[in-house]
Amino acid sequence: MADHDHTATGPADADAQSYMRGHMEVREQISTYRLFLTLAKWGSLAIAVLLVFLTLWFHPGGSFMVALIGAVVLGGVGFVALKSKPGAAH
Repeated sequence: MADHDHTATGPADADAQSYMRGHMEVREQISTYRLFLTLAKWGSLAIAVLLVFLTLWFHPGGSFMVALIGAVVLGGVGFVALKSKPGAAH
């Protein structure tokens, strides 16, 4: 059986007593989360463009120019759809 003796140490007790919910500085976490969302958004678009390009180029009867045009069109539409809207700060 597990030991259920949960005795806290002095420093842990002091930390628990000094913690106040909602008073932590979260600016760094917010900026990290926004960076992650931005990288995920643009990285997904880059992967989609690459997949369209390679699929159109290497399928039977495919050509480089058709693949390039398809990738550029998808990249342009994706850029317009994913760019930040003015005044859309969350």
